[in-house]
Amino acid sequence: MDLRRIGFVFNPYNLEARTVLERAHAWCDAHDVEAWDAPAENGDEIASRCEAGTDLVCVLGGDGTFLRGARAIGETGVPALGINLGRVGFLAKVETDGLERALDQVAAGDFSIEERFRIEAAIVQADGTVTGRHACLNEVVVARGRRVRMIRLEVEVSGSHLATYVADAVVVATPTGSTAYSFSAGGSILDPRLRNMIITPVASYLSPLHSVVAGEDHVVNLTLREAADPAIVSIDGQWDVELAPGDRVEVRALEAPLRLLEPAGATPFYDLLRTKAGLLPY
Repeated sequence: MDLRRIGFVFNPYNLEARTVLERAHAWCDAHDVEAWDAPAENGDEIASRCEAGTDLVCVLGGDGTFLRGARAIGETGVPALGINLGRVGFLAKVETDGLERALDQVAAGDFSIEERFRIEAAIVQADGTVTGRHACLNEVVVARGRRVRMIRLEVEVSGSHLATYVADAVVVATPTGSTAYSFSAGGSILDPRLRNMIITPVASYLSPLHSVVAGEDHVVNLTLREAADPAIVSIDGQWDVELAPGDRVEVRALEAPLRLLEPAGATPFYDLLRTKAGLLPY
């Protein structure tokens, strides 16, 4: 790859991020590569800098930082490389001590690009007014509010009634997000290269449907029928929007994937899965 300009998106609340950022700028100075940096929360700035011409964005932080950055990076087509400053994560392909080596590999073309499926959640009021559209890499969750009382949520897949769940929440996850909230609620883990949506209720009452996988050509509608308080629509666990009875969330595939850069020799997904989830002996 002809590296001329690299962006570094970081978690401003992580003290280690500043040290790693200094190392990153030092590498760029030594290799005559232009560099910019921005906190992960500054989505508009990140998107603008990517669109103005950036060859690679490195995200310095844990999975939460990566998800915040990915929202801004996704539509631009710029490849993203996660540098892990948190606990073992599924989205970061490089540990902090491997930063310079990873950048050397990218400059030498010793890497691959993995496309990660993204979805969009449209918030639709009872009168049909769309109040927001949100891109997601991991999951969309419709959950109960402050009271410990279940909500009643009607789920349709491309116009077909799937179920009406009485539950704490319903998760619609991507394959990337299948290892997160959906998995903890009993959903299947999917290969991250697939393009599917996993529909999984959380603590559902007397429901025979525990998790369903829908293809990318479907639209999943989640209509709130009953809630003691305003329910919450959570986007990638980072952004929350209130939902009133009668409102719905339309979840559909986004055509443009997130392009995830993986240096040669990075830990394969299923090895990472074993380490993270403890599904198999080491």
